[in-house]
Amino acid sequence: MKKLRKSLDDLEIPRDFIRRHIGPSQSDIDQMLAVTGHESLEQLIDLAVPASIVSERPLNLPPTRSERATSTYLRHMRHRNRVFVSMIGCGYHGTIMPPVIKRNVLENPDWYTAYTPYQAEVSQGRLEVLLGFQQMVMDLTGMEIANASLLDEATAAAEAMTMARRISKSRSNVFFVDNNAHPQSLAVIRTRANFLDYEVVVGDPYTDLQNRDFFGVLIQYPASTGRLNNPSEAISQAHKKGALAVVATDLLALTLIRPPGEMDADIVVGNSQRFGVPMGYGG
Repeated sequence: MKKLRKSLDDLEIPRDFIRRHIGPSQSDIDQMLAVTGHESLEQLIDLAVPASIVSERPLNLPPTRSERATSTYLRHMRHRNRVFVSMIGCGYHGTIMPPVIKRNVLENPDWYTAYTPYQAEVSQGRLEVLLGFQQMVMDLTGMEIANASLLDEATAAAEAMTMARRISKSRSNVFFVDNNAHPQSLAVIRTRANFLDYEVVVGDPYTDLQNRDFFGVLIQYPASTGRLNNPSEAISQAHKKGALAVVATDLLALTLIRPPGEMDADIVVGNSQRFGVPMGYGG
């Protein structure tokens, strides 16, 4: 009697990555073809796609991989990365993501779905998270209200400028920016001001506010260089000029330093990246 020998590869059930993760199953395709009255996808495509744009050349694609082979290949690609210490600064810093956050938020599909956040399936949980975020920001900044939220600190700084212009009683059309503000914030502020016909003046908020009138003053706290000043006097001087005081701050630093709200800041902006969000492609 001849003995049959099989390798482990022969016993493995092939699981093509593309079939499990991309597109409908074969039974789904058969049902859709039956409804549309076509015998195959090729026939449907021939009728739907104009012949003038169809290429006769086959696509130059590598052979398909199984799910296990794909996972192995991606791990191999990942190990080719060289991770360096980021020295970009300017409000962007490497962070440590707490494992409990990674496991229970980022790796928990309950927090992200294909549905829009306005649908009942996810709206209640999202509202609860946003409420918690807003309360945390209020506690750290010392402000009475917080939104949730804008894109980044630079965008928030530009929005703070336009907000200050709308509610300030000053007749000035000039917005003052701390010369120690993050460069990306200054760039976005200048872009927004250019189309709104605002004048942007850059200087030292601790010495240069006496020279002109402004509708708003942005103070970086701590400074982009890392220097920590007391913005109380600059905020007071801005108010004497009839300007609103905008403080751009580091939310993580506010766990240790005095909140801007306790120093009568009118608007506070910042970036929550410091709370464990890793930097993608450098920042």
